[in-house]
Amino acid sequence: MRFQGKSRLGFYPLPLSEGQQIRRFLWFPDAPSSAIDPCVGDGMAFEVITSGAEVLRYGIELDAYRADQARQRIPNIVQGNTLEVQCAVECFGLLYLNPPYDWTLGPADSRRTEQSFLSHTYRWLKPGGVLLFVIPGDRLAECSQILSTHFRDVRVYRLEASECVRYKQVVVIGARRSRREKERLTDSDITRARLYYATLTRNPSQIPVLPSESEMRYDVPVSGPAQLVYRGLPLDEIEDLLPQSAAYRQAGHILFAEPVSATGRPLTPLHAGHVGLLACSGLLNGIFGSGDQRHISFWQAVKLVEKTEEEDDQGVITVREKERFSNELTVVYSTGQVAILK
Repeated sequence: MRFQGKSRLGFYPLPLSEGQQIRRFLWFPDAPSSAIDPCVGDGMAFEVITSGAEVLRYGIELDAYRADQARQRIPNIVQGNTLEVQCAVECFGLLYLNPPYDWTLGPADSRRTEQSFLSHTYRWLKPGGVLLFVIPGDRLAECSQILSTHFRDVRVYRLEASECVRYKQVVVIGARRSRREKERLTDSDITRARLYYATLTRNPSQIPVLPSESEMRYDVPVSGPAQLVYRGLPLDEIEDLLPQSAAYRQAGHILFAEPVSATGRPLTPLHAGHVGLLACSGLLNGIFGSGDQRHISFWQAVKLVEKTEEEDDQGVITVREKERFSNELTVVYSTGQVAILK
């Protein structure tokens, strides 16, 4: 995952327009049912997907700020790592899962988080419970074993919102098989289903777009209240207490560099290369000006790709790409105006 994704803890929320279309596939019972979002974020998408129904909503969120946002919409929120949350099996009627798109490192091997989160949470669904699984389309094959064995009536749709197209997102909708239904499965049934997911992974254009009207009705079964137990460490409390520890203070001068300050005029005039090095190293960042011109400046290096096309005498077009780095300056004025200079 790129740095920007790491800083967001892999949070890529589902556009609400897509959530409204997914909602049309779900039919909730008149009696209360429970639903969970193990990567709830700010809770907006989960709220849309379960709107208009009598549902007991549960959510899990790692980020403290987003967990507080989600509590305004979802009453039962656990702040922590989903993979360290325990729950009784077969207690939810609906599982909406939009996990981080990254790799997890284990003691023996590493695997995709999409597979890890699905493996950890699908057991929480009741037989007949509905799964809504939002992942990049090129990760379907890695989740095919669980989907083929434990879910029936599976539909895969491509999402068309601009944010979804960027990450090649698809939604997998299916109902969990009962024990008797799993016993009736044959090895050839599972193999055929896994080949189907592998084909969609290699040929995403074959995946149909999520329709505006539901093609199939998924009935969410009745389910009662659930209990989530977090077995992980209290990350926020540890973060608050850590600077007070003696070990942290002793190691601080090793782990963290002293602030750099540069004063005075240079001995010789600065060339463009000197200015670029100063800017990208952060020495030209800071607060400058006064009054309406008071502003914060932030420099960074950005990679640019320049494409050129050449056509020979036979009509063959050759596309060449050249990468180069440039400086980008972001200026935020006290008036609220933002300017980006490239």
